[in-house]
Amino acid sequence: MIDIKALEKNDVNPETGKAYTDEYKDSLANRGDDPGAVDRLLALNTERKALITQTEQARAEQNKVGQEIAKRKKNKEDASSLLEEMQALSGRVKEMTETAVQKEQELNDLLSRLPNKCHHTTPVGKGEEDNVEVRKVGEPRGQGFAAKEHTELGESLGIIDFDRAGKVTGARFTFLRGAASALERALIQFMMDVHSEEHGYEEMIPPFVVNSSSLFGTGQFPKFKEDVFHLDSTDYYLVPTAEVPVTNYFAQEILEEGDLPTKFVAYTPCFRSEAGSYGKDTKGLIRQHQFNKVELMVFAHPDKSYEAHEQLTGHAETILKKLELPYRVMALCTKDIGFGAAKCYDLEVWLPGQQKYREISSCSNFEDFQARRAEIRFRPSGPKAKPRYVHTLNGSGLAVGRTLIAIIENYQNEDGSISVPAVLQPYMRGLKCIEASKK
Repeated sequence: MIDIKALEKNDVNPETGKAYTDEYKDSLANRGDDPGAVDRLLALNTERKALITQTEQARAEQNKVGQEIAKRKKNKEDASSLLEEMQALSGRVKEMTETAVQKEQELNDLLSRLPNKCHHTTPVGKGEEDNVEVRKVGEPRGQGFAAKEHTELGESLGIIDFDRAGKVTGARFTFLRGAASALERALIQFMMDVHSEEHGYEEMIPPFVVNSSSLFGTGQFPKFKEDVFHLDSTDYYLVPTAEVPVTNYFAQEILEEGDLPTKFVAYTPCFRSEAGSYGKDTKGLIRQHQFNKVELMVFAHPDKSYEAHEQLTGHAETILKKLELPYRVMALCTKDIGFGAAKCYDLEVWLPGQQKYREISSCSNFEDFQARRAEIRFRPSGPKAKPRYVHTLNGSGLAVGRTLIAIIENYQNEDGSISVPAVLQPYMRGLKCIEASKK
């Protein structure tokens, strides 16, 4: 959530020379949102504060009149005119209080729907075509034959079954069988091991079901409610990402400065309705209603969050490097960046079957946007230091299903078999190759 006090204070950013309000209006415009929302927000807050002041003044007048009424009654004097005045004051106080509550609700509703302010280093652009390549690592292998997509390879090997999943559940669900199931499980264990043992993240398996308050805290609610699966007649929702439960682990808490950074790596299945993706990636594992993901989560000191962002991105890259998968790092532009992110890098892995790079991880710095919604603060060291909001960061480390796709397509052989990456063979009981089906 945006800091309305920062908008009112309107300090100049020394890095850009722009006032905070102007920066946020520019950010909204660059995201494709209405910059006029800032003026509406400030006007609502001014009205709300004026009503509160007027209500307090009316209550003070009520107290004075009440004291005078008591005095007159004690002296057995006529207080009828004062009683009428008190009745009028009570009506005014009630009306102004109700109006102030209404203004506060309007203010909070508008605040909850406004995106984060983009960091000044986020590229300005109109869509994904304006995302900026930061670096490219590894070159696509020259396979010497026409590469197939994972769908064809998986079905010919008998390890991926889309048709029966469609019968059992519906579109965008999959059965993984045999070696594909083992490979998916191996990837989860491999990712968790690397991040916990080499990068210092604490392992976590969170609840796979969360409440609406948690989804508000991370920014999915209220704007993206249609993207989440709801359990009828409850306040429970299936997790769209481990980001939701892990971020809210510290909701409404105050950490100590010495606890920062706190880093978690979590595995969850993820569930998404894909409400806005009709017609996109209808075949294969790219866009599923249910998929596995390993998530990296960092609670950082505000002064060190951009350093932490680079580190987190590097940790996600490590998995791709160890798997020897070609990839590139893209800085997302203002129109393509997520609702809550101030800055985001996408890792895109090369898929030879599609002859293109596809997203496999998004690594975001939310600054204090989520912490403000979820009330996550820390207590700075030093006397009389007031609690401050932490900065939250997260990124996929990695999306497991898409990593499975990348291995199937990049490690395919001409006969339709799939070589198992060396680092995964110990997790696959020494299996070096998933053999082609002999039919």
